[in-house]
Amino acid sequence: MKIIVCIKQVPAKDSPLRLNEESTWVREADLSFEINEPDAYALEEALQLREKHGGEVVACSIGPARAQQVIREALAKGADRAIHIEEDPGARLDSYGTARLIAEAIRAEKPDLICTGLQSDDLGAAQTGVIVAELLGLPHATIIMDVQVAEGHMKVKRELEGGWFQWVEMPLPALLTIQSGINKLRYATLKGIKAAKTKEIRRVTAADLGLTVDALAGRQKIHKIYVPVKTKKTEFIQGSPKEAAAALVEKLQREARVL
Repeated sequence: MKIIVCIKQVPAKDSPLRLNEESTWVREADLSFEINEPDAYALEEALQLREKHGGEVVACSIGPARAQQVIREALAKGADRAIHIEEDPGARLDSYGTARLIAEAIRAEKPDLICTGLQSDDLGAAQTGVIVAELLGLPHATIIMDVQVAEGHMKVKRELEGGWFQWVEMPLPALLTIQSGINKLRYATLKGIKAAKTKEIRRVTAADLGLTVDALAGRQKIHKIYVPVKTKKTEFIQGSPKEAAAALVEKLQREARVL
């Protein structure tokens, strides 16, 4: 069973976020990076499925040289090999552009299963996985909390709203977007870290795939991002307690509109 896991390097949760001079994205010089949390759960689910059913796990990531950090982490945890799409799209690519790069990079692999995280911690669109499935002509299911694979098909548990769940039977090959918390994440062992240094990382560029980042970046564009301005206003209500209470109720009804 060949499983491809899409992983993304995102700013660490404790990184200071400062805007660049154009106010189009954050300054990367101030950031530290880590693996996208939902993708970490997707990786763990893929590793557990391989341990049950055999095969291999292939990690796939888009990014500049620094993305090797999360690729090596995936290899150290047990992925067999990796595909690194060496491009630095930053925030220029929307979900479709990202999905095109991934789909073309993994098309020849002909995987039995593709696992992605439900969404990314930085942009949070939750679209890339399902677009990859559409581009490759694969069935897909989202917000997955359990995966049970049998011969030629699988049964998956989807998380719905209001505490409800849905079991769905699907054929293979297919694509799943994995919800955080589906499993317990493992740590990379010293043996795994050493072994990761010798595992294969296939490096490709957009040009190798017959694409260009500039062409893919034309669909959506971030014109400006900004930090909301914090304002404070204090007003003292004069008069007797009865008068002040009546005035407060009126302001809550007419100005704040919370009553």
